Amino acid sequence: MDANAYQQFLELERDHWWFRSRRTLYFDLLARAIAREPGSFTRVLDLGCGMGGMMEGLRRYGEPQGLEIEESGVRICRQRGFHRAYVGSGYSLPHADASLDVITAFDTIEHIEDDERALRECVRALRPGGVFMATVPAYQFLYANNDRVAHHYRRYTRSDLVAKARRAGLEIRKATYVNTLLFPIILPAVLALKCKERLFGRPDDDTTNLSFRLPRLVSATLEALFSGERFPLRWISFPCGHSLALVAAKRR
Repeated sequence: MDANAYQQFLELERDHWWFRSRRTLYFDLLARAIAREPGSFTRVLDLGCGMGGMMEGLRRYGEPQGLEIEESGVRICRQRGFHRAYVGSGYSLPHADASLDVITAFDTIEHIEDDERALRECVRALRPGGVFMATVPAYQFLYANNDRVAHHYRRYTRSDLVAKARRAGLEIRKATYVNTLLFPIILPAVLALKCKERLFGRPDDDTTNLSFRLPRLVSATLEALFSGERFPLRWISFPCGHSLALVAAKRR
């Protein structure tokens, strides 16, 4: 990820509606999956932990470990009190076989060139019945400047993500599109930006979809819509959306 993008995420992750919403929604999905699996869940790894934005929420299961490829991200994690954060690669987790109860990869595997290799490595380190959760951006046709700034290799469809997870040795517990209620607004906006890029060239700056500040009421409304998806997702899965969430367990 670009250095400027790191700085932007650090400044916004506590209060920006998108970060707040995803924490609320994703931890609800994770908690419900863990509640359905037998055994204790205290050995937790956040793969691609960035600057630790999701690690506080993982503390409900035990003191989480974090793995991040960028040394600057690990340094910030430790400054924030997450002392079990380390520099490392998704291709080679510093954990023994079947030694972890939970692995999360929040908006991570799209940054990894060989995502299937990383998924297999996660399965190796998970105990049988251990829980794996990943979130990723959806639909390759929406790949735009935001993805380039964040160094994404790809975006996903549900069927593609599920197939890769199953090949790696995971049993799917939940696979759904998310950020669905806002998708009718996001879709035309992204397509318009892509059309502008095609006509006038790609921008040279590091602008992302988080670069623009919104009025407080608008932000609160967007947060309520995005985070509120957790309620219907307890019973159904959405057929489309701007992102995907997958929760799975290692085969016993």
